Amino acid sequence: MTPGAGQERELRADAARNRARILRAAREQLAAGDNSLQLNAIARLVGVGVGTVYRHFPNRHALLEALSAERFEELVEEAKAAAVAEDPLTGLRRLLRFALDRMLDDPDFAAVLESAGEGGARTSEMKAQLDRAVTELLDGVRTAGAVRSSIEADDVRRLLCGVGHAVRSGDSEARDLYLDILLEGLRPPR
Repeated sequence: MTPGAGQERELRADAARNRARILRAAREQLAAGDNSLQLNAIARLVGVGVGTVYRHFPNRHALLEALSAERFEELVEEAKAAAVAEDPLTGLRRLLRFALDRMLDDPDFAAVLESAGEGGARTSEMKAQLDRAVTELLDGVRTAGAVRSSIEADDVRRLLCGVGHAVRSGDSEARDLYLDILLEGLRPPR
């Protein structure tokens, strides 16, 4: 006997609930300072079989991507807004501060942003959207003469990840100083 439409929908709803519970448990682990995100341990915490976790997230990186998707969407929107800002340099500064704040608040997002070529289809698409918006922003900043002509969107991402690492491993009060140094380094030689 085949399941009816109601049973099929119930299974999908159950799968969605399990996925949400898995994500919630992973967020709680990260918030508690446990960055291991061992899928077996998460399955035990949630009270589901390991296979259930692996069906949703085949590996740790897939879980990190899912956790960071919302942050990525916010960052893409902020980059698009910065690209059409009246003053492109102010837009770039605002974008860098926004991105750094998100990276410092959300280690899983930082890990996905720092992983250059890795990722699933959704993260790859979000990174491509981010690159397009940052490229548009950099074109405006270049036209204003405020950034080196050789700087690309990926350079900005990598440098910002370096600033994030420096702030996390040192003095969080130095965040603004590090951002100022980054922006100064992006300027064309005088």
